[in-house]
Amino acid sequence: MKNYIDGQWVDSSNGKTIDKLNPSTGELLDKFPASTTDDVDRAIDAAEASYEAWYALGSVERGRIIRETGDRIKAARKELEEILIRECGKVKVQAAEEVDGVLDQVYYYSEFARKITGDIVEGTTSHRKIFQYKIPHGVVIALTPWNFPAAMVARKLAPALLTGNSVVLKPSSDTPLTAEWIVRKFVEAGIPRGVLNLITGKGSEIGDYIVSHKKVGLVTMTGSTETGQRIIQNTAKNMAKTILELGGKAPFIIWKDAYLENAARALIWAKFWNAGQSCIAAERVYVHSDVKKKFMDIFLKMTSEIRVGDPTTSVMGPLINRGAVETMESFMSKARQEKLNIVAGGKIPDMSGPLKNGFFFEPTVIDNVPQESPLFQEEIFGPIVGIHEVSDKETMFRLANDSRYGLASYLFTSDMNLVYEASERIRFGEIYVNMPGPEASQGYHTGFRMTGQAGEGSKYGIEEYLKIKNVYVDYSGNKLRIGTVPGF
Repeated sequence: MKNYIDGQWVDSSNGKTIDKLNPSTGELLDKFPASTTDDVDRAIDAAEASYEAWYALGSVERGRIIRETGDRIKAARKELEEILIRECGKVKVQAAEEVDGVLDQVYYYSEFARKITGDIVEGTTSHRKIFQYKIPHGVVIALTPWNFPAAMVARKLAPALLTGNSVVLKPSSDTPLTAEWIVRKFVEAGIPRGVLNLITGKGSEIGDYIVSHKKVGLVTMTGSTETGQRIIQNTAKNMAKTILELGGKAPFIIWKDAYLENAARALIWAKFWNAGQSCIAAERVYVHSDVKKKFMDIFLKMTSEIRVGDPTTSVMGPLINRGAVETMESFMSKARQEKLNIVAGGKIPDMSGPLKNGFFFEPTVIDNVPQESPLFQEEIFGPIVGIHEVSDKETMFRLANDSRYGLASYLFTSDMNLVYEASERIRFGEIYVNMPGPEASQGYHTGFRMTGQAGEGSKYGIEEYLKIKNVYVDYSGNKLRIGTVPGF
């Protein structure tokens, strides 16, 4: 694969590449450019040079190009699904679901072409007006993660481009091929030269440089809290705006009046979807003591039916890389040191044939996890879930909120009074009641505390890519009188 800079598909300036491995087999899948700061400069310069003409084109035409991109993705969607399976290890149904999400995002945002509005406010007199209209930030840096590499690219590119910004996209080094495929569809749809640029490479080598560049107006990133904190430090040098979706540690609450089978099915999704590699994954389960045994019987049976293996035929595929497997082993080592009750999974499964070197880990359930355990305090980002018993509402709220993160949360109950109370007292950006996720395009995906800043999705997400400009106008023609200045 290649970078895409100023309308050209090019190698890195030093010709160096990075290997991309297939997570299911551990074999070489492809090589991608190890970009340099010179490559970053050329991409950002191209984005800046193209920005004014792209903005002047108008939102209707920009929306048409984005919609055409969606049509081209839709026509070739099987190609994208196959890339997701090979590059990420996504199981077939989840690869298809992600492509559905890509199309939903692209078409949804294209519909805002005629919906970006401002205000006219009366000034100090009726013949003085204040025109408040919305303009782009200019050059946007989009840093996308590996866990949903197609959906996140779409969720950042579509609103950024629709609102008139130019973009430099830097995808995760674990998923460059997905990003390249989507960028090619924008190119086929006719996006002008320089408006969209693709840079690949290691964040450790170009990450600080790209987000601290003086020509950048906005940085949008989905990733770890530690990376987000570093981005804030770097963007502060030029006061660029940031949109950051960072870590998560979602509480999953099962109250005594919950429909337990639905709760168990939702938890299977919320924990083992994408092998647990999701910011909204359920990482802390709080189940009422009255129903715990019955719930665990249902949940453990469902967990035992999850087939791990080849993503084209299994329910759960591999983790993204070897480092992710090592992280799971580290958490299990801590669990064993704490003498916790491992009731399902807990190890690397025995695989054979072409899968023997893949990055697999068993669906794992650990019972009676104490609140202070690392399993309940640190983001796991894999197929390990802990269970904790609660017996009263106040304890439930206190423990659910006991996290430095604040993205997603889940509640299963038949008590609508509890639903309304939880909507006020659970301090997370999203609460899924009696249902699993994921978030919808028309929902505002945002988190509190260490989960980040701003958000994506909905009309509020569109607003994040715009800033308000004020124009004061006096059209009376009267002689100006300026305060008490002599002669005026």
